[in-house]
Amino acid sequence: MGTYKYIQELWRDREGELKPILRNYMIEWRKSNSVVRVERPTRLDRARNLGYKAKKGFVIARVRLIRGGRLREKFKGGRKPRAMRRKKIVWKNYQGIAEERANKKFPNMAVLNSYELGKDGKHYFFEVILVDPEIVKSYKGYEWLRLNKNRDRVYHGKTSAGRRSRGLIGKGRGFEKVRPSKSAVYRRKAKKQRKIGITIHSS
Repeated sequence: MGTYKYIQELWRDREGELKPILRNYMIEWRKSNSVVRVERPTRLDRARNLGYKAKKGFVIARVRLIRGGRLREKFKGGRKPRAMRRKKIVWKNYQGIAEERANKKFPNMAVLNSYELGKDGKHYFFEVILVDPEIVKSYKGYEWLRLNKNRDRVYHGKTSAGRRSRGLIGKGRGFEKVRPSKSAVYRRKAKKQRKIGITIHSS
């Protein structure tokens, strides 16, 4: 069994030997800024699986997010209808938000992928793999970064976390209403309802 397999098994069992080590790490991570560049990936096996290479042009950023429900700003004064509420229905997962914040911190980079490190009672911790397109586009297997449309992929929901929040991970039965996109399915359904309404009205 190779080295990466041992690392993978260690991270799978986070309630075992890794738990006290990870707890000490998170205590230090809470003291740092919300987006921090790190020298090397904490989960080397996961980073390598997602495309990280120890070459020039690859950057790892650790992102800290606050856990909990996402609320609107508190309402101030005025009468409020019964249906009005502060809770937001956000079609984004925490990992996708972490990728966007990392890209805003390093605007000249492109997000390749990300993975979760852990969570405590208040925060989520993720590491985001970023690449410099001008350097990495010359590497084998990364030629797609030459196209400008692939450099803002995190804002278009093209990363794995973005595709998961858009419902595009699965195929076939149970995923009929998410392809080609949720908005396209909504428009198609609205168009069909309008046609039925016109037919009934004309008869």
